[in-house]
Amino acid sequence: MSLPEFSEIPAPADCPCPGCAEAAAQDRAAVARSTRVRATRLVAAGAMTAAAFAGAGTAGTTEAVAAEGAAPAAPVGKPTGDDDGSPSPQGMPSPSTGSAATAAPRLTRAQILARAQGWIDARVPYSMNRYRQGYRTDCSGFVSMAWSLPGSHWTGDLHQYATRITRTELRPGDMLLFHNTANPQRGSHVVLFGGWADGEHTRYVVLEQAGGRGAIKRTIPYAYTSHGSSYIPYRYNGVQEEDIPGDGSDRAFPGAARFGPGADNADVTRLGTMLIGRGAGRFYQHGPGPRWGRPDSDATRAFQQAQGWSGAAADGIPGAQTWRLLVEGRGKDIGPGADRPADHPANRPPAFPGAGHFRPGQRNDHVALLGRQLVAKGYGRYYRQGPGPAWSESDRRAVQAFQTDQGWHGADADGYPGEHTWRLLFR
Repeated sequence: MSLPEFSEIPAPADCPCPGCAEAAAQDRAAVARSTRVRATRLVAAGAMTAAAFAGAGTAGTTEAVAAEGAAPAAPVGKPTGDDDGSPSPQGMPSPSTGSAATAAPRLTRAQILARAQGWIDARVPYSMNRYRQGYRTDCSGFVSMAWSLPGSHWTGDLHQYATRITRTELRPGDMLLFHNTANPQRGSHVVLFGGWADGEHTRYVVLEQAGGRGAIKRTIPYAYTSHGSSYIPYRYNGVQEEDIPGDGSDRAFPGAARFGPGADNADVTRLGTMLIGRGAGRFYQHGPGPRWGRPDSDATRAFQQAQGWSGAAADGIPGAQTWRLLVEGRGKDIGPGADRPADHPANRPPAFPGAGHFRPGQRNDHVALLGRQLVAKGYGRYYRQGPGPAWSESDRRAVQAFQTDQGWHGADADGYPGEHTWRLLFR
């Protein structure tokens, strides 16, 4: 007998309408059937198999990897809220999940970010009952995967693998966690901190698996778009601080030849990770590193300019002084006005052509330009094909998602670009 297929978004438990009441009853019946099926399989497997299953730290992972995307026989767990507070299911730890006492691998911050970026690049969709690389594709499964934990955990126990820290101590790869103990169904969520996006530390780059959006990297106000005051910063206990060694032996500047066009090495990754921690997160749609690219030079230049340097001292290639300030955590962070030279082409967005170009039935080059920029900003998942010159519902939904990510609501997030939307999108 195959496991029942659960819907991704369960019916709200408190909705009085007949349709939701019937859907909720069906969900409860499906969970009961799944539990009976699992119990029968475990009994049939025999005492030896059951004992091995209970004691394994990572044994269940192999089965999940063998059929990527299929849900292993794991308990369904409690639904928790996604970023807008609506019910968004999250699985509980699977039977093969290790405890906090299980040795978790040591990872550098660059490795944590790279693992998370892999799902973002693949645009992994959100689901509580589908698996990728042995991890459930919901918010807590995403963090479990990035930290390489032994199996998928949930917001109720991820803190056992981490140490609570303060906001000022946050660094890329750390976790922001909200677990609503009174009612896990409402609002509970967990994300990875990707670095500050401004010098004032009011906005940051978030990497997350969000209901309705899937794996995504975006810039949002600290600490989150909802329940912001309830998020707690944590640091993974297995993090390897590669740029703050105990003996200081690797603080030495590796040399300018390690950076610039054509460079492809671990020092580029390390530079980008340090720059993100100083406010350069907005420069990186991917990465950082190990291959040198335009984001690295722009971010380095922004940091150099933040120190008051100009000319050859702010050429976008790190020298010994730039490196020393970064590894020692000294100097000024990157502010919103110091990210690029005034004459940089990226500071000259195309002129807004007028709202009338972006309406049903319109077909023009401005629509195509808008669509390409939305894809470049990470909103390409709304396009099944294109984007192209003909205005479509895909364009409207992508614009609306961008507007919502700015914290706008109602008429300000209707999916039709105005001059302010256009300016922010192309800045």
